[in-house]
Amino acid sequence: MAKKKLNFEDSLKRLDEIVKHLESGDLPLEESLACFEEGTTLVASCNAMLEEAEQKVSILRVGKDGELTEEPFPENET
Repeated sequence: MAKKKLNFEDSLKRLDEIVKHLESGDLPLEESLACFEEGTTLVASCNAMLEEAEQKVSILRVGKDGELTEEPFPENET
């Protein structure tokens, strides 16, 4: 059965759970690796969702003439 794709908030909650499990040190190596792999998949998914959201975001500014103009969200230059 295929896993349901999590939304951003649920992905962050699951990542938090994974980090707590890994930090506890109570998991066997095999389970730790499985959690780590799930975590890296979730991080990639969250990054993709953030990039998609960023592309949808635009900034509305009031021009000198009082009209609203729409500008693209500035790119992260880091």
